[in-house]
Amino acid sequence: MNQFKDIIDLYFELKDSPESTREAYSRRINAFLGYLEKLNKQIEDMTLEDVQLYILYLKKERGLAPGTINNYISSIRFFYTYVLEKDWDSRKIPRMKRVDTLPVLPSRLEVFTLLDAIENIKHKAMLVLIYSSGLRVSEVSKLKIGDICSKNMSIRVEKAKHGTHRYTILSETALQVLRAYFKVYFSKGSYTKSDWLFPGRVKGNHITGKTIKNIMLKLRTNLEMDSRISAHTLRHCFSTHLLEDGVEIVYIQQMLGHKRLTTTSKYLHMTSKSMMGIKSPLDSNGVNKV
Repeated sequence: MNQFKDIIDLYFELKDSPESTREAYSRRINAFLGYLEKLNKQIEDMTLEDVQLYILYLKKERGLAPGTINNYISSIRFFYTYVLEKDWDSRKIPRMKRVDTLPVLPSRLEVFTLLDAIENIKHKAMLVLIYSSGLRVSEVSKLKIGDICSKNMSIRVEKAKHGTHRYTILSETALQVLRAYFKVYFSKGSYTKSDWLFPGRVKGNHITGKTIKNIMLKLRTNLEMDSRISAHTLRHCFSTHLLEDGVEIVYIQQMLGHKRLTTTSKYLHMTSKSMMGIKSPLDSNGVNKV
């Protein structure tokens, strides 16, 4: 992989791809090349048949979901066509059909119970921001102090997914939590607006998304909540609860940073119909009780 690193880095630099995209592609390419190495296969001699076998390995042995496997296909295709300059045949490497499933959605009471149970103020600040502002885990980890604006009650999100930029809302309650966190972790005059809001263990680095996810997993386990609940679930809750409160879906789309309204529309399936004021025909006036 080292001999191809400069070529790959140049491509992403020219394209100005976000760091998250570069990391994801590199990780998947490395995994595939490691698979070839175990088969004693030279990289330059790899064929589409090797790719087919790897996809079967991801599906049957590792049990990865179709969407995840498609991400691997995209990364391998990039390496195969751009780096090795070989012809790709989509008929031989079809993308897997994704089956959309609805995520588990905790009630508002469950979300508040979860957040109230957090004792570490730094952990609470990060998870509160995901729920109150609809941020992705990666976006919270990369926030800078200057991204929080208490005057406009907004949060600036730069270089998010697909290299986009946006603003989202800042909750009054979240601001109070952030101020409490600030008092513990920052002293007056010891920071600048360009510093990370949530520094990592290594000086100069921000906290990792994996760390935030693990915090949520431990909290979920301690509270004996559904094992399918994750830190990203709080982002789902943000959008769904706003829909239930009657917020226009186009505004939610903007705050979430979705490129297409159809992506945001999926949350309509997750709203509580009773909270949307919809009555069953069985409960309509004039109908005899069963």
